[in-house]
Amino acid sequence: MSSLTKGKLYLVPAPLDFGCDVEAPLQDVMPLGTLQIAARLSCWICENAKSTRAYLKRINEIEPLANPVQMLQIQELPREVHKKGDHTGNFDARPLLSAAMEGRDMGLVSEAGMPAIADPGSSVVRAAHDLGLQVMPLTGPMSLMLALAASGLNGQNFAFVGYLPQDAGGRSQRIRELESLALKTGQTQLFIETPYRNAALLQALLQTLQGNTRLALGCGLTMDKGVSRSAQVSSWKRDKPVVPLDLPTVFCIGR
Repeated sequence: MSSLTKGKLYLVPAPLDFGCDVEAPLQDVMPLGTLQIAARLSCWICENAKSTRAYLKRINEIEPLANPVQMLQIQELPREVHKKGDHTGNFDARPLLSAAMEGRDMGLVSEAGMPAIADPGSSVVRAAHDLGLQVMPLTGPMSLMLALAASGLNGQNFAFVGYLPQDAGGRSQRIRELESLALKTGQTQLFIETPYRNAALLQALLQTLQGNTRLALGCGLTMDKGVSRSAQVSSWKRDKPVVPLDLPTVFCIGR
């Protein structure tokens, strides 16, 4: 089949307020061009169909959908992809892209931010390339890049390391490993946690990190209550700043 007859796969960012009590005005955080493309797509791949429909209804208030939400084809990624991730190549996502192979453009969306970045979706992107589909990333908020830019840490050399271990011993060991790497190489280390564990992670960081290590937090970025704070650990301990840890947060450490 000629590539000219195939549809495209659009990577559609979502606002960063997923799961929060107050939603940011969509037009304030999403480019109009992204919303216009999303509004015309009738086939979607997502993490959760319910939240995707809610997002599309928000889009419809600004840019009317080409088709009613109830008429859209929305496919969910399997639950095991959510639990184990799909970046290892073990999940074959090609069957999800049948609509694109038939000539229809499709959208890939995650719960917040850019799909396939700290979220499932990389298997779908790989499959699209393998099938000869054009992959088109759209502009929108990405919490990792926003937090890094606001941290004052090294933006030329950085790594996102996902989640830290939940058990106290393993978490402290991992923190020391990341701190050693950051201080030795200058590479900024970024990681995340589920909001209800953010306070425990911050406490562990302050207990484990050296006083001269710089710690930056980006909490609820793009939201009205959003906060970005960057300081040496010794300053965090001395000043005890109040940050909204109940919001999605990106943690960064470096020198």
